[in-house]
Amino acid sequence: MLNDFKNSKILTLIIFLFLINYVSAEEEEIYLKSISDQIQVITKDLKTLEKAVYQKSDIMKKKSSSSMSSDGLNEDIMTKHLLKLNEIEDQFRELTNKFEEINFKLDKLSTRVTKIQSDTQLRFSDLESGSTNQTTKKQKELPGSTKPQDFGAAPGYQTSNLPKEQSINSVESAQTVIAAEPEARDSLLPNKPPKDQYEFAVSFMKIGDYETAEFALKEFIDKNKDHDLAGSAQYWYGETFRIRQLYSDAATAYLDGYQNYPKSNKAPDNLLKLGITMVQLGEKDQGCKMISGIKKEYPKANKSVLQKAQYEQKKFKCKS
Repeated sequence: MLNDFKNSKILTLIIFLFLINYVSAEEEEIYLKSISDQIQVITKDLKTLEKAVYQKSDIMKKKSSSSMSSDGLNEDIMTKHLLKLNEIEDQFRELTNKFEEINFKLDKLSTRVTKIQSDTQLRFSDLESGSTNQTTKKQKELPGSTKPQDFGAAPGYQTSNLPKEQSINSVESAQTVIAAEPEARDSLLPNKPPKDQYEFAVSFMKIGDYETAEFALKEFIDKNKDHDLAGSAQYWYGETFRIRQLYSDAATAYLDGYQNYPKSNKAPDNLLKLGITMVQLGEKDQGCKMISGIKKEYPKANKSVLQKAQYEQKKFKCKS
């Protein structure tokens, strides 16, 4: 009885929703019919007005020998009719737009009704299947409804015939484990002079492969620490991190370049990027000191670097 009562309530609710949608669809159809009637009336008025305009235009041609005052009057009448014609065309255009909008709403409403019908069918099928399965579910025991048991009596544990002492592995046995050594990474740089290797490593920056550029530049620095291009390679090595927004790694790379290669061609750029990165990491005071100290430490640096330093000072509102 309880299931029948629930089913009747759900059916009543679905029928009520369907009637609401049906009434709204009927109202849309009535409104659509009224608009179509207005469109027919306007088209009739438009045809009669066109006939009157054409007739008056013929009369104007025949009366070309009339006076200037009559010509002016006829022109005024013509302009009035043309203005009225334009107004009617605008109204006709608005009604056409409303007509298309109502058609769109009716299409949406029809799809909504079909969806409701499919939902009701699914719900009825679920109710029918659920009523048959309720009796079988009641007969099954729910998990946790049985009496509590000891932790050791669980099916996954053995409570009988246990050894008195638990055997453990000796610590010395761990010494026999041999750790596998990592495979040596193949060299990325070609077997050429350092200058060619530097250009090869920087070429990955040009194509946007910053991860490969990171490994290639690191290999160049490790192999050519005392070369003149090592400072520039260190700068570009820091750039691979900054472009990928890895600011902590970038700051470490710039700091190594500033400390190890203070006389490099890229030393002013290195210090500038170090200061910018420190500000981005939240160390504004320290970063501003580095940015403002470029002019004192490298007075002969390129103008572009000095101008960039002044711009960054204003941007970060560094105290002079």
